[in-house]
Amino acid sequence: NVSRLRSSSVEIREKGSEFLKEELHRAQKELKLKDKECERLSKVREQLEQELEELTASLFEEAHKMVREANTKQAASEKQLREARGKIDMLQAEVTALKTLVITSTPSSPNRELHPQLQSPSKTVFRKGHGRHKSTSSAVVSAASHNVTPEPVSHEHKEVDSILFAEFQAWKESPTLDKSCSFLDRIYREDVGPCLDFAKQEVSAGKGGQKLRGTNLAPLGRGVPVVKVSAEEYGGPKKCALSGLPRTCKHRIMLGDSGSYYYISPSCRARITAVCNFFTYIRYIQQGLVRQDVELMYWEVMRLRREMSLAKLGFYPSEM
Repeated sequence: NVSRLRSSSVEIREKGSEFLKEELHRAQKELKLKDKECERLSKVREQLEQELEELTASLFEEAHKMVREANTKQAASEKQLREARGKIDMLQAEVTALKTLVITSTPSSPNRELHPQLQSPSKTVFRKGHGRHKSTSSAVVSAASHNVTPEPVSHEHKEVDSILFAEFQAWKESPTLDKSCSFLDRIYREDVGPCLDFAKQEVSAGKGGQKLRGTNLAPLGRGVPVVKVSAEEYGGPKKCALSGLPRTCKHRIMLGDSGSYYYISPSCRARITAVCNFFTYIRYIQQGLVRQDVELMYWEVMRLRREMSLAKLGFYPSEM
């Protein structure tokens, strides 16, 4: 019995030892798998940390870049704002001066200091350049520097023509320089066309005088280069380029963009000046620079039409 018990105990020990070995071997395998999983997770964590650092750095860099761009744009916007305010102040000053120019020198009561061509020959200073073609800035400076009250206008017996006044009122509601409207179409047919209908059609470019609409007039002075000039001294008889008649030509004219100057007589200059004065005034109305009653503006237009008619008939001021 004792030997049997011993053999059974030995057998139990061996079986227990084998079982423990198997358990130990299984545990070691599980540990190895867990070690591998831990290494994989560590690598994933390191990769995520690295990506997070890179993302954080790129975000900070992008944020700094956006801040720099915003500061640059803000500085540029502030500069543009300052420049715009300066331009607005300058334009406001020019508008004020232009209003002063309209008030102190209208075609009905021109300011002789602002219009040298209206001065007497003894007081007129001939200058090189174009007398009528002046920049807006020079006109603004002249208007701002001369605060002269307009000359009184003589009162006349007048009666408003209902058709002409209705056409002018319709044009005044939506002022334009297009002659398709009835107001300007009538003036082109009755005044502008005949006034610019010169004998030399090849020079004046036809009845409409389209070439003369952009004309530059300049007082003729000594030493000024002139195209198509005769050999006589200044002030002597010359042939007028528009009428074709020998006259004492004190002015020259440049038509369009040809760059050539032509002598014109005082009568032709008066006709061109009358048309230019008319278009200057209606352009002032179109730009909103004339602040008068509609009837007063209408009578000023009628006076300018009368000037064109008189100039066509040969009447012109002695100062010319």
